[in-house]
Amino acid sequence: MRQARELPASDGVEVPEPATHPEPRATREAAGTLISQLSPQERAAVVLKDAFGLSLEETAEVLSTSTGAIKAALHRGRAKLVTPEPDAPAPVTPAVLNAFCDAFNARDLDRLTALLLDTATLEYPGFKIESGARAVRDGSFTGTLFGCPEAGYVVVDPPRCELRAHRGESLFLWWSGDEVHSVVRVELDGDRIARLRNYYHSPEVVTEVCRELDVPFRTHGYHPAASP
Repeated sequence: MRQARELPASDGVEVPEPATHPEPRATREAAGTLISQLSPQERAAVVLKDAFGLSLEETAEVLSTSTGAIKAALHRGRAKLVTPEPDAPAPVTPAVLNAFCDAFNARDLDRLTALLLDTATLEYPGFKIESGARAVRDGSFTGTLFGCPEAGYVVVDPPRCELRAHRGESLFLWWSGDEVHSVVRVELDGDRIARLRNYYHSPEVVTEVCRELDVPFRTHGYHPAASP
């Protein structure tokens, strides 16, 4: 059996311990754990910008989005890598939101309208606002669920509403067929809906939210009045 080689006397001087190197596999696993905490867009933005050295404009072009969206994704992604978010309990979903989805998917205008405050509004940011439950019912609700033949819009696939959690808030995804066509944010007042914001004419919002939720989507461009 090989004998251990005796170290020479150090004359009182401490002999340093051999340097240790991190286990490559452990390093890879740690990196994988961190990256897994990022949304798809955050992960892509961090890799393209920080790992491959692309500019903001080049990263935005590769991901088919704006430089502003890339800056936001980088900010969130880098923050998560420095300070991973702790696991948090899922928030309790207000019953009115599930009731809205049920009524929407049943195409029941009466039930939908009953969930709104009389003073509720539905806003298309940068385009128009429908004020009052009756205006919302006769406008967006009717057009979305049943179409608007006089304007040449006919509903082919009955739309579907899905409730999702996104960045700590509940929002609606309005599907047509196999794609999300609109993202709708909602504000409550007690057990009724006070405000809806429909981003149908905001392709950047639809793109960013749907990519982070990893769902298929279609954008429809800006309405002329909503163009930046």
